Amino acid sequence: MNCSVKKLSKELVIVNELGLHARAAAMIAKAAGSAKSKLWIIKNKEKVDAASILDMLSLECSNGTKITLKVNDKADIEIFNNIVCLIENGFGE
Repeated sequence: MNCSVKKLSKELVIVNELGLHARAAAMIAKAAGSAKSKLWIIKNKEKVDAASILDMLSLECSNGTKITLKVNDKADIEIFNNIVCLIENGFGE
């Protein structure tokens, strides 16, 4: 699957059965933490820092939940694309 995106935001669906749980959130936070700018996860107009596991868990994203991933700076597009791949591939589960 081609996870490469050139835009600074992308709508995604949580596809893994367990949803966006602690281990999956930790994978996103680890990647987002190395970005120069902020990466955000947005669900129903609620925007949280993708580098914060607790913030992501507060969104309660179960299987099938639609979210938007957004990055502030094009310099972080590779990290953004890595997170898109994690989500689209169900966090390897």
